[in-house]
Amino acid sequence: MVSDLDVYLFDLRGYLLMEGALTGDEVQALNDCLDEIPALKPGEWYGYVQGHAYGDVTSGINYQQIYEAGEPFEDLIDHPSWFEHVKLFIGAEGTFDHHHGPMFIDECLANFREPGEAIGLHSGGFPPIARNQFRYHGGRFMCGQVNVLMALTDIGPGDGGTMLIPGSHKSNFRHPYYDEQRMGKDRSVEGTVGAIEVFMKAGDALVFVDGISHGSAKRVNAGTRRIAVYRYGPSWGNFRHGYQPSPELLERLTPQRRRIVQPQVLLPREPQVKRGEG
Repeated sequence: MVSDLDVYLFDLRGYLLMEGALTGDEVQALNDCLDEIPALKPGEWYGYVQGHAYGDVTSGINYQQIYEAGEPFEDLIDHPSWFEHVKLFIGAEGTFDHHHGPMFIDECLANFREPGEAIGLHSGGFPPIARNQFRYHGGRFMCGQVNVLMALTDIGPGDGGTMLIPGSHKSNFRHPYYDEQRMGKDRSVEGTVGAIEVFMKAGDALVFVDGISHGSAKRVNAGTRRIAVYRYGPSWGNFRHGYQPSPELLERLTPQRRRIVQPQVLLPREPQVKRGEG
């Protein structure tokens, strides 16, 4: 269950660090799945998993639709370490928004980050965006998107850890960093006042509202940082990049997982006979 302290800290800071959310065996199984996938470039497919990059590859390569990679990634869909937390922070239970299910995954990916790669600071409470809004109203959280970032390798100093500005999900002002970035000044996330770097052990999970300002430090160490990210929102949402789950995945998922991956079944299910025909 979600503790009162977790609720307080998530509301205050916009994130929670869950140490040991995944067991060593789970981390090994996830990494084994990734090792079975040939190296993908943006636009290349391996089954229903696609190589992808945000703009360019300086932020690393993403394997989108990673829950298609095998059972270890399917088990993350409603993993007990964070499922109740995410459900509470989205806040759909007991409302019309829960009609098709407790939540929806609009994007899930594995990310590989090499030396020299990073992703810039983005998001924040200003300007407000409906998709990644943070809201608490009438005794209920109503977050438009809650991310679960899982470390599949140890992430320490020099490894390109996730960076956050605690409390920025409630900010009413744009951080000056964004203006300096637009003006072409050489600014790194590491130099941003108020940002902290989150170090993680393999198996830790970082749960954060997407409205918090976040990015990553630049990786300088040898080797590859591996993470997985599952982005959850209300069941009425839609896929961020237009991917669709495969029929094979939907067939083998549990009923609860199927409702999270595809809350609604589009109608009509079968071709309809026009009036006056047949």
